[in-house]
Amino acid sequence: MPSRDLLSLRQQVEALQQQNALLQARLASHQQHDQNFYRSLFDTMDEGFCIIEFFDGPHGPLSDYVHVLANAAYAKHAGIPNVVGQKLREMVPDEADDWVARYGAVLRTGEPLHFEQELVATGHVLSVTTFRVEPAEKRQVAVLFKDVTERRRAELALQRLNEELEERVNAAVAERAKAEEALRQAQKMEAVGQLTGGIAHDFNNLLGGILGAQELMRQRLGQSRFDSLEPLLELSSGSAQRASSLVHRLLAFSRQQTLQPCSTQVATLVCGMEELLRRTIGPAITLASHFPRQLWPTFIDPPQLESALLNVCINARDAMPAGGVIDIHGDNLLLDDEQARALELPAGEYVRLSIIDNGNGMSTEVAERAVDPFFTTKPMGQGTGLGLSMTYGFVRQSGGQLRVLSTLGKGTRIELLLPRHHEHPEAPAPMPPRTLPDKSSTATQRILLVEDQAALRVVVCEVLEELGYLVNAFENGPAALAHLQHGERPDLLLSDIGLPGGLNGRQLAERCRERHPDLKVLFITGYDESAALSDGQLLQGTQVLTKPFELQVLAERVGMLLED
Repeated sequence: MPSRDLLSLRQQVEALQQQNALLQARLASHQQHDQNFYRSLFDTMDEGFCIIEFFDGPHGPLSDYVHVLANAAYAKHAGIPNVVGQKLREMVPDEADDWVARYGAVLRTGEPLHFEQELVATGHVLSVTTFRVEPAEKRQVAVLFKDVTERRRAELALQRLNEELEERVNAAVAERAKAEEALRQAQKMEAVGQLTGGIAHDFNNLLGGILGAQELMRQRLGQSRFDSLEPLLELSSGSAQRASSLVHRLLAFSRQQTLQPCSTQVATLVCGMEELLRRTIGPAITLASHFPRQLWPTFIDPPQLESALLNVCINARDAMPAGGVIDIHGDNLLLDDEQARALELPAGEYVRLSIIDNGNGMSTEVAERAVDPFFTTKPMGQGTGLGLSMTYGFVRQSGGQLRVLSTLGKGTRIELLLPRHHEHPEAPAPMPPRTLPDKSSTATQRILLVEDQAALRVVVCEVLEELGYLVNAFENGPAALAHLQHGERPDLLLSDIGLPGGLNGRQLAERCRERHPDLKVLFITGYDESAALSDGQLLQGTQVLTKPFELQVLAERVGMLLED
């Protein structure tokens, strides 16, 4: 029995050994298969992969590393073949410190790292992900990377395209702003052109009064009737003042400087324009204005509103060739949500300025196109079609709305709805009492006078000398500068802005300031005050007096500057 049991056990052991050998063979086959499979994946993957192992080198502990494993894509992306076994400082000695610092930080901290790097050798950009191989004692770091050169190029190309597009947009916006400014100026000059006929008529009347009064004064002087001179002088002076007011209005409409909105009382603005409007529309049309005492202020650019009002009145005049009536109304208006929505406005408080005429009116089709740019019903050459369109754009930019209500054969009502402003316009500062300087205080003060108009130069020089000033008068800037080189230092430069001889008034003042930096300057000009600006600013210690001016005002301004 024992022998049989022993034999059976041996047979079982042999069977087990055979099964074990078969299993080991199968396991080895599977392992080889898996190893081949994973190796195939490792070598065929598109991303580059390597494992580096740090060691202590001549530059210090962990100052170099060697590549212990790398796939085929490593050579493809990095451009370095047969990298396994190669040391970093032998491969790229100039870049070694940067790579050691970057991968060394991953080895020390165990924190993975992702970055993009352009390779100097190939110019390719790699997106790199790196992590420590555990345990840390192995001193190994795994590096996985892929080539993103095309993506980076696409990004740079897109960035350049965006920059170019932004430049083009900026240029287009600037060109559009320039075109809009040209259109505004064209519309403004069209309004000035419309003024010409009425202004010429009024100037002839005013000049007739001035010349007639002067002729009568000569006769009275010849007759020694001195007591009758004063009324004639008043008549002549009044006509000249009205002519001056008209010229200043024309300058206000034709100027090109940037305008700014401010708190504005519309009733005051319209009242100040009534004389100009009446002269523009002519005597055949009656003009009337009606405003409540408590009209709200609005925040708007006054000269642009004046220009808009003038253009609307010109359109009304053209619609009444046989004469008629223009009524200008102002009222306060509260719009609820439904009313405001119909007008494409926020609900709230508005000032409504209405210009009503009893002229030809417009059909529904014409009224709907009235604010279209360049749309006009006037004959060729008699209008640009910019008036209402520019007024519409200006009102919309100011937060308001323009409405055209018209009935063919009965007349037109233009409504400008402007948002209420809660700050009241600043009241004009009171004029200080007029005082003339004492001759005893002016006897040693020198004035350099530069004016190319001989008549005005003589008058100004005589007035200043009567006040006790020492005056040196010249026709142009070069002559004044030549005197300045050898003459005594002046206390004040009094100069026109538009001068012959190659130097205008601003340039002359700057040249004088080079020799005398604290020299006071008073400009006199036939343009508006903007003619004296340099880069939008007046020179320090400078004032402007517009022609024509009263001689007493000139004396006061000179005295004030010299006292300061």
